[in-house]
Amino acid sequence: MIADLLAFDFLRNTFITGLLIGIVAPLLGTFIVVRRLSLIADALSHVTLAGIAFGLLLEKNFTNVWLSPFYGGIGFSVIGSVLIEKLRNVYKAYQEIGIPIILSGGVGLSVIFISLANGFNTDLFNYLFGSVSAVSHSDLLTITGITIFILIVIAIFYKELTALSFDEEHATVSGIHSKRIHLIFIILTALVIGTSIRIVGVLLVSALMTLPVASAMRLAKGFKQMMLLSVIFGELAVILGLISGYYFSIPPGGTIVIISIAILLCSIIGKKFTMRTARKKVVS
Repeated sequence: MIADLLAFDFLRNTFITGLLIGIVAPLLGTFIVVRRLSLIADALSHVTLAGIAFGLLLEKNFTNVWLSPFYGGIGFSVIGSVLIEKLRNVYKAYQEIGIPIILSGGVGLSVIFISLANGFNTDLFNYLFGSVSAVSHSDLLTITGITIFILIVIAIFYKELTALSFDEEHATVSGIHSKRIHLIFIILTALVIGTSIRIVGVLLVSALMTLPVASAMRLAKGFKQMMLLSVIFGELAVILGLISGYYFSIPPGGTIVIISIAILLCSIIGKKFTMRTARKKVVS
């Protein structure tokens, strides 16, 4: 594959994009899992699907389209994230209800747009499950810019994001503007999901944000260590998933998820083995 990486631009674009997504998806996923908001990723991924279907519908019916499916997905994802945050403020006593509302709306719009476009085609299949040949040079530049932006924002608001993740009431009393930070956080999540669809696919992107974190939770001894292990596991899953997807000619989204599950099982078994060994040492 190394020779092919040097020979073909689309493979280099895909591989670099995979490395970038392997950093930001688990990194932001750490905050999502700790805040028990894993379903947000599912809701936004379905809204992203609606944006992609809308972009494909425009491409099919108009020759000069200003909105490609990729950017349509990112745009719809960001709009969906803002709506979720608005609904959280409307239903303050039942803040989680905004997630299924947006998820249902995303599915409904997707079905309508796909129906108007007369069903599935190869492009939509690639967006659903990812592809090793879907990343263009302009996509790579966009994804690189978004990744740098996300990393800068996380670095600037790291203390606020961490404080709100573990104790929202205490963070608010301490002077942190929780509404503003919540909005920033959910928009970052939308951007990560929108940029991940080329590699992992809409239906599987939430797995890349949660499975590496679940693996890291079994082994880490602190929050920062959990973030680091999540990124390492995410990168490992993306690299092995892209390589296996390339050689077996299958969508990389599926292989990335299966490898992430394998890493999770190894971390669970490894943790049990370590605890059993430690107990035997104490008894002896």
